[in-house]
Amino acid sequence: MIYQGKSLTATLLEGGIAEVVFDAAGSVNKFDQQTVTELDELCAALESHNDVKGALVRSNKGAFIVGADITEFNQLFSLPDEEILNWVAKTSQVFDRFEDLPFPTVAAVNGFALGGGCEMTLACDLRVADTTARIGLPEVKLGLMPGFGGTVRLPRLIGADNALEWMTTGKDKKPEQAMADGALDAVVAPEKLRDAGLNMLTQAIEGRIDWQARRKQKTSPLSLNANESMMSFSTAKAMVAAVAGKHYPAPHMMVDTVAKAATMEREGALKLENEGFVKLAKTDAATAQIGIFTADQLVKGKGKKLAKSSSKEIKQAAVLGAGIMGGGIAYQSAVKGTPTVMKDIRQEALQLGLDEAAKILNKGMERGKVNARTLASTLNNIVPTLEYSTLKDADVVIEAVVENPKVKAAVLQETEQTVSKDAIICSNTSTISINSLAKSLQHPERFCGMHFFNPVHRMPLVEIIRGEKTSDETIAAVVAYALKMGKTPIVVNDCPGFLVNRVLFPYFAGFSQLLLDGADFVAVDKVMEKIFGWPMGPAYLIDVVGLDTADHAAGVMADGIPERMQRIANDPVQSLYQAGRLGQKNGKGFYNFGTDKRGKPTKTPAAEAYKLIGAEQKEFDTDEIIARLMVPMANEAVRCLEEGIVASAAEADMALLYGLGFPPFRGGIFRYMETLGLENFVALADKYADLGPMYQISDGLREMAASGKSYFA
Repeated sequence: MIYQGKSLTATLLEGGIAEVVFDAAGSVNKFDQQTVTELDELCAALESHNDVKGALVRSNKGAFIVGADITEFNQLFSLPDEEILNWVAKTSQVFDRFEDLPFPTVAAVNGFALGGGCEMTLACDLRVADTTARIGLPEVKLGLMPGFGGTVRLPRLIGADNALEWMTTGKDKKPEQAMADGALDAVVAPEKLRDAGLNMLTQAIEGRIDWQARRKQKTSPLSLNANESMMSFSTAKAMVAAVAGKHYPAPHMMVDTVAKAATMEREGALKLENEGFVKLAKTDAATAQIGIFTADQLVKGKGKKLAKSSSKEIKQAAVLGAGIMGGGIAYQSAVKGTPTVMKDIRQEALQLGLDEAAKILNKGMERGKVNARTLASTLNNIVPTLEYSTLKDADVVIEAVVENPKVKAAVLQETEQTVSKDAIICSNTSTISINSLAKSLQHPERFCGMHFFNPVHRMPLVEIIRGEKTSDETIAAVVAYALKMGKTPIVVNDCPGFLVNRVLFPYFAGFSQLLLDGADFVAVDKVMEKIFGWPMGPAYLIDVVGLDTADHAAGVMADGIPERMQRIANDPVQSLYQAGRLGQKNGKGFYNFGTDKRGKPTKTPAAEAYKLIGAEQKEFDTDEIIARLMVPMANEAVRCLEEGIVASAAEADMALLYGLGFPPFRGGIFRYMETLGLENFVALADKYADLGPMYQISDGLREMAASGKSYFA
């Protein structure tokens, strides 16, 4: 034994080969501070061992190394800049030390080699992977850039253009693509990986592979002349500006760092990388995106734990109500392998549901993401029917009929009389109280809400709504089913609008009042999209949702929470709806929708909408527009947390991110408030308190701000 640590070991094999094995105590290998320290100690042991002629690096886990330990980042990044710089510089020097070992090194990569794991492979002279490998530098998804030499070694290995595409998108690469780009030297079957690595290393030791030349390439300046350099980095900057925009500093920093380091050798280039990493670590975007990662882990962990506790397996599903939403739910269930009955009372509705599923599949085939087998198996898994009797074998039934409490209650009651005694019944209602709907059932313990978001196949979130009488087993089984469907389930307690729509409608109400006070809806949309970062501004979003749907839901919310969500007099949404403007569905809303000469969709502000709003226009500054929309949303989110509708701020943030497309660089509604500073948010809300109850903060939030507490403590 050359070296024995908690996370990695080195053993001397025949022929002078040191076999370095990563095998941490947990389920995966990560580069936490303990592992980095051990890697440094390992290098010292290898340097002092005279019999070592080469080193093979591999993993004993199902994945090579998944990256750095992100759980260490929050504490680490709260340190002064100098201390963060010291940490990242020392860590990257450990990778340099491994790269500088006086003999050839080979990485044998299985499963994920991401972030620091990818950087470990880059510090080796040669790389062989098996067919399960996924290699990449996803730091951009955390608002960061590689910090252990990735921006230095990868461009010198595969070229600046390829490297910047890898790093600025953060996408992991399949082994065939990685090999085509030059990041791998061979790809083999999993059972041949170790032997292939040993064989490659032996060739290097015997001089049949020039490993010194490969190493020199990674430590030298980039081989670009002045014209090539200008073209490469100008193109990269333009692409990043177009795709990432101004809200995400990390990809911009990567391009600048690689460009500035192009003429430098390793030491100077690494210094630039370390400095760039520290600057990004201190940005709000990094704090938000790291927060998203940890919140996502929390949500998924809770979901998996609940699913494991379920004793009921969903083998057969049913959807009541076809159409676009029902068809979308049936598709999502069927594509993940669950046979699904789709029931409606009209043949044309069933056809619409089947058409929706077929449309999704055909688009997938056009993009190369769906093959003929998947298309056929998915459509075969959907059984359209007009008969209730076909529900008798269903383990779960999802009601997705019209958003009317009387209609839903009647359908649920009839369903209960048809299905088996242990079948679970769910309602895909977006606003109607689950407790209210449960009154129509004899066994409310097997009933809950299962709220999907449109379009179903794209939106990750499913709200699982627990009623007063819903059993734990019902919740566990539905969570397990949602996970099987490929969705992210978040369990919330019942209230009007549940979590997502409950916080969305104060945002809409703030928008409506702003229009009545003279704001231009086009200007508001521009601010909320370009400045705040929403994928759609409020006017456009309401048009997409449908003004009829928005108006109906506003009525439900007003009845359920009258103290804050009373209907606004002359509400523009209601005015447009009553004038027959339904939004995208009939081409007329705040905007008029159509197509140009080439058949591309068009969206133009509707003069009719301005007339129906009827307010004398005036300009509002950006900060006021944002505040008047976001303060009501944040206040309602706080109340949801205080009332126990949602269990944690992290889950609320993920629900808005996955259900509404909350801007990721802001991290979620609670992270947004904390980035502003709770005291500053309280002062901002107080500034607009005279606008009504939606703008008045809770005593709990005021106390949190005064005492310097955090929602993420």
